Amino acid sequence: MSKHRYAAIRHICLVGMLSALYLALNMVGFRAWSFHITFASLPVVVAALLLGPVEGVLVACIGEFFNQILSYGVTVTTVLWLIPPAVRGLAVGASALAAGRRGRRLEQRPVLCYGVCMAAALCTTAVNTLVMYLDSIIMGYYNFAYVFGSAAVRVVSGVLTAVVVTTVAVPLVTLLRRQGLVGEVRS
Repeated sequence: MSKHRYAAIRHICLVGMLSALYLALNMVGFRAWSFHITFASLPVVVAALLLGPVEGVLVACIGEFFNQILSYGVTVTTVLWLIPPAVRGLAVGASALAAGRRGRRLEQRPVLCYGVCMAAALCTTAVNTLVMYLDSIIMGYYNFAYVFGSAAVRVVSGVLTAVVVTTVAVPLVTLLRRQGLVGEVRS
């Protein structure tokens, strides 16, 4: 088996395992009113840092798809709910790819890595609020207080969660690279 084929199979397996971890971490969280605190973003950030934006988006979309199916079933808005976590994978993965092209991995630049992950959390929260608004209009349950009333709380919890996730992801990614699990970001 060629080296390239082996690496591709390994990436597919990693995406599958990280997607399953996303689902598991999403199921174990705190839900209150219109916000949900979990560490499901950890596998997305790890995939984005290790493998790049495509794999970060895949982990987010696959994991969130199964979360939506198990939590709500298939609805007309199921696909909309895949977008917010995918934004995080794309933002962190694209930043990791850009940092890698400049000679130093994103996880080796702690301040930049934290900044990117917090900015990605803010973008994810903004897109999540938009999706919540669209879902409420399409499904007929719109309430301004429900959609926008807890936005400030979601922003704060998103940024704090991003700090915790980044604090765990950086040494984890460093360890996985040191173990030779993956090479350079290539997406």
